[in-house]
Amino acid sequence: MSALYTAVATASGREGRAVTSDGKLDLKLSHPVELGGDGSGTNPEQLFATGYAACFASAMQLVARQQKIDVSDVSVTAEVGLLKNDAGGFGLEVTLRVEMPDSIPADAGRALLDATHQVCPYSNATRGNIPVNLVVE
Repeated sequence: MSALYTAVATASGREGRAVTSDGKLDLKLSHPVELGGDGSGTNPEQLFATGYAACFASAMQLVARQQKIDVSDVSVTAEVGLLKNDAGGFGLEVTLRVEMPDSIPADAGRALLDATHQVCPYSNATRGNIPVNLVVE
């Protein structure tokens, strides 16, 4: 299977820069204050959270359109936690908080969330690798 699109980015580490090949993204990177940094730049966890939230929201719009559900007011917030693992390395955990429009009943919202989790590329990439908690708000 060939890629529909390939993003290319180069980074020099947590204390450096991240730049995409087209130059549309050029960010200073730094450790967050919570990890002893000065917090003057962004960090990989923030970038992952941003990408996952945007991707999940778009996947939900696709699934909702197929099911003829209006989610024009949906909002997805991704919380990405950095954890120490038992092997002396690090891992991630994610909580996706989805604010559904009031017009969608709770059970239909949960079903839509679960269906979206099967479609979203980030969800498919992380499934079985890191814990992802889905929350309907």
